[in-house]
Amino acid sequence: MQRSGNPAFRRLPGGVATAGGPYVGFGDAQTGVPPYPGQVAAERPMTVDDVVTKSAASIGVALVAGVLAAVWAHGQIAAQAASSVFTVWIVSMLVGFGLAMFLSFRPKPSAGLTLAYSAVEGVFLGTVTAVLETLLPPSVSGLGLQAVMGTALVFVVMLFVYRTGAVKVTPKLTKWVIGAASAAALLMLVNLVFSLFGANLGLRGPGTLSIILGIVFIGIAAFMLLLDFDMADNMIRSGMPAKWAWYAAFGLMATLVWLYFEILHLLWAMQSE
Repeated sequence: MQRSGNPAFRRLPGGVATAGGPYVGFGDAQTGVPPYPGQVAAERPMTVDDVVTKSAASIGVALVAGVLAAVWAHGQIAAQAASSVFTVWIVSMLVGFGLAMFLSFRPKPSAGLTLAYSAVEGVFLGTVTAVLETLLPPSVSGLGLQAVMGTALVFVVMLFVYRTGAVKVTPKLTKWVIGAASAAALLMLVNLVFSLFGANLGLRGPGTLSIILGIVFIGIAAFMLLLDFDMADNMIRSGMPAKWAWYAAFGLMATLVWLYFEILHLLWAMQSE
């Protein structure tokens, strides 16, 4: 079985091994697959529909929270109360990070925590979107909508790539994606530390270096989706209980949050030139 680069999936119990036999594609549950260890016989196994519906619910909550947060933030900024927007921005970022860490290192499914994470990240992304939109010239609009459309496009393309087998999720690819994502996180941590001391490395503001870095990060996040699809597939084929679909939804949601943020930042950096 391939381990996903997403921490939420990498810490799943060992029972998520793929079973032998023919394999068709995403969500192709097989008859006779050994049940998840400790699974109650009467407990229904996870299906692709479970993953789709839970993921759709999580994305829907994030979208609603994001739109409401963006509308509120625009109103606060117009009323010269930008400080409250930045407060919500920072608090939602920290709460979202805390929930992500808790869910990643707690290998148990939770509908409440998954939806809470989606809502908090929606607020974070909504406020970020509003702030970046106000930094652009008045003639530029629709930054958030463009980012949503870009995220959806990347998701659909990578799902198509996965289902057609155009790119195989191999151990080598998995190691590459994990290494690239880890390097990206380390680079952003270094940039954050330098920024706290007033140093600007030019990694996150407008400029050529920021644009190039944004494209690279979007590429890494896109390949993270392949690993997430593969792990969700393995969970289904291993006969894990249906409630674990919430855990799969959280993993996909975490990657989509990063992907949206990077697309949003890239669009802002390009239009700020």
